Amino acid sequence: MTQTAQIPAEAVIHNACVLDGDRATFTEETADTWIAIAEGTVTARGRGDGWKDGAASGRGEVIDAAGGYVAPAFVDIHCHGAGGASAEDGIEAMDAILDVHRAHGTGRLALSYVSDTIDGLCRSLRAGAGLVRDRAMVMGLHAEGPFLSPDFKGAHAPEVLTSPTPEAAEAILEAADGTLAQITIAPELPGALDAIARFSAAGVRVAVGHTAADFELTAQAFEAGASILTHAFNAMPGIHHRAPGPVLAAAEAEHVTVELINDGVHVVAPVARMLHELVPGRLALITDAMAATGLHDGSYHLGSLPVEVKDAVARLVTADGTQGAIAGSTLTMDEAVKRAVTEVGVSPFDAVQSAGLVPLRAVGGVPGSGDSLRAVGGAADAGSLLAPGMPAELLLLDGDMSIRGSRFGG
Repeated sequence: MTQTAQIPAEAVIHNACVLDGDRATFTEETADTWIAIAEGTVTARGRGDGWKDGAASGRGEVIDAAGGYVAPAFVDIHCHGAGGASAEDGIEAMDAILDVHRAHGTGRLALSYVSDTIDGLCRSLRAGAGLVRDRAMVMGLHAEGPFLSPDFKGAHAPEVLTSPTPEAAEAILEAADGTLAQITIAPELPGALDAIARFSAAGVRVAVGHTAADFELTAQAFEAGASILTHAFNAMPGIHHRAPGPVLAAAEAEHVTVELINDGVHVVAPVARMLHELVPGRLALITDAMAATGLHDGSYHLGSLPVEVKDAVARLVTADGTQGAIAGSTLTMDEAVKRAVTEVGVSPFDAVQSAGLVPLRAVGGVPGSGDSLRAVGGAADAGSLLAPGMPAELLLLDGDMSIRGSRFGG
């Protein structure tokens, strides 16, 4: 197979290390696993030479992984755009966004919307709800605002930031029509704890982020139902020995998944390593990718705000010409995984779980989807995304975690 080739619909991949299953029994050093796929599903798995007969016999092309890795396709639960397009651009933008991220190993993603007026957000969510039902790759929607702190607004337009009211919460839920995977809320805002409880009761995963909240208030938000920390360390107080802040509140709340933008810019490698050690099994790699992802340096927008990308780093354009806040990223999931292994020092197994099983669990499987996607959510609960009978959504990775081949079902 050539670099980044498409894995055939019927194939057996052997001489591999399958990065999927129970961490406690996983042996990463032994590349003697095989996996067979046909008709869009995983048909069998095993070890050694068992692929030569039995359930795998006659199953299409035989692929020698040459000691590489087989991984589930990546899952990105925080993604604003790519290919010059943003989630707010609607159905016309989807091919550009999805094509870029699929080329970098992402099999499913949640479309993230930056802060807008409640009416504007609801219009975006109504359009996005149709995409969740029509596009298998779009697993849900994410409202990153407008219930955010003006003091930690990052790349969100300050004029639309507001406090959550019961009326706003109901309008958002109605517009999303069951497809809202997560919503980011700053818990210090008036009415925030009630809003967290309301969204949680509706099955929406609530994330704490873009917040000035201290340790105690963040802990209250997690007790009220919040279960995700939006891009840890960014747009929130850091860790201080007398003011531990949101990150350590998330570390102590064992039901909380912690997002990480692992591009070496938002969070440097030693801090990413510390975070991985603080929340084992609960770290979700995300891209926070914006429209410039997959393209070149230049001028773009994130929501209504102008952004300049230089050396692949996106920052707001300020009126006085000074360097503005980081405005999302141009990161892709394959690069996040590779950096986790080569720069942060995470094992390939843990890196792949942080890019698949962990984020999938964080949003409760796949909201608003059909039977086949609900099965993916069930497999997440069982701890395996490549068990026999599961969709054949997988990647073949070389030893350096580069993508050698991919298959996205069908």
